[in-house]
Amino acid sequence: MRGEDIIMMRQEELKRLHLIRKVIEKALTQIEAGNILSLSVRQIRRVTKRVLKEGDKGVIHKSRGRPSPNAIRTDTKNKALRLCKTKYEGFSPTLAAEKLFEINGINLSRETLRNWFKENDIPYQTRKKRPHRSWRERRHHFGAMEQVDGSHHDWFEDRGPKCVLMGYIDDANNNVFARFYDSEGTFPFMDSFKRYVRKYGLPQSVYLDRHPAYKVNNEPSIEDQLNNRDPESQVQRALGELGVEATFAYSPQAKGRIERLFRTFQDRLVKEMRLKGIKSVEDGNEFLNDYLPVYNKRFMVEALEKGDLHRPLPKHINLDKILCKKTERGLNNDSTIAHDKKLYHILDKVYAKKMMVEERIDGRMLITCKGKELKYRQITRRPVKAAPVKPRAFIASKAHKPSMDHPWKRAMYERYQHINSYSQREKGSQKEKEPLLVQA
Repeated sequence: MRGEDIIMMRQEELKRLHLIRKVIEKALTQIEAGNILSLSVRQIRRVTKRVLKEGDKGVIHKSRGRPSPNAIRTDTKNKALRLCKTKYEGFSPTLAAEKLFEINGINLSRETLRNWFKENDIPYQTRKKRPHRSWRERRHHFGAMEQVDGSHHDWFEDRGPKCVLMGYIDDANNNVFARFYDSEGTFPFMDSFKRYVRKYGLPQSVYLDRHPAYKVNNEPSIEDQLNNRDPESQVQRALGELGVEATFAYSPQAKGRIERLFRTFQDRLVKEMRLKGIKSVEDGNEFLNDYLPVYNKRFMVEALEKGDLHRPLPKHINLDKILCKKTERGLNNDSTIAHDKKLYHILDKVYAKKMMVEERIDGRMLITCKGKELKYRQITRRPVKAAPVKPRAFIASKAHKPSMDHPWKRAMYERYQHINSYSQREKGSQKEKEPLLVQA
């Protein structure tokens, strides 16, 4: 057929064929053709012999149209794509390539998978273009600064309750520490920081956002203004007692390292836990104990300077006494204090008027006075006040008129009769004394 005689060539091959024809026609030397095509004289000689023997198709490479000996088998490709659409649905090409090799033994590059995803319209999450922001140099030493934040996300994908991941990432070498909690607040931060300190030591500073649990964003009170101080949260107070500087960011982009970590974990960690069937906070924390060392070994970078600036925790410091909520309360005259809408009776004899209430991470509550722990009991039932007696309403009634034979009325009547008879006798005596008038 005529179609079989058509030779498809690229522009480079047409250029090479034109110059080889010039060499054959003696219009151009082999050295000059080699300089133009950036080929050696030996290669020009080979191509010339092939064109003389095979014709114009002699300039086409012999592997044109043939499958590569290193090409991936079709059944392997179909199996990998089937797994990416079912078991590894939503995985990025990088993570999917890792899981295919670790679990299924299929060794593929991420770029190969990326091309297959595009060919088969398999969706996956891509990174959005970020706006330009001013660059901040990393800290030079491990332990100089830890970026800390909490990530609210459906970590267990409806297999379990929603929770928060408290994450720590070192600013110098990207070392990661993390733990799951039911919510983000004072106690989750204190518990995670306590575990971090026991593992690595006290960092020089921590970088936090302006969450109400970390920083008081209200206006200072009159007492704070008189004392020339800013209001501080329980977290600020605890970090200050431990000698750790607290720095607060004004935007998420300012602490972009921990934000990018959460974005990575919301992709990788969620899918890793899906494969393991993790569905509770306790199981998630156990999984992190094994997962984070592997993650750090792969993604940690080398710090600019050698050395660890974490301070070892002094033996005389009790972390439980510092990493707790402390509230000062006044002692009433009946040896009771009020706290959190509850009443407590102090059983020890104290003479100070100020008590310190300590709410520990494990749920215990201590009441101390000048560092001494006091015995107390909660008053579960307060004395009930008697209801006030309402005054009896005045009801107007008709006056009672006693009868005439009433003793009180009889005595008054007899007295009246006595007085009346006396007055009559007096009048009679006066008439007798008057002179008689004789008519003349």
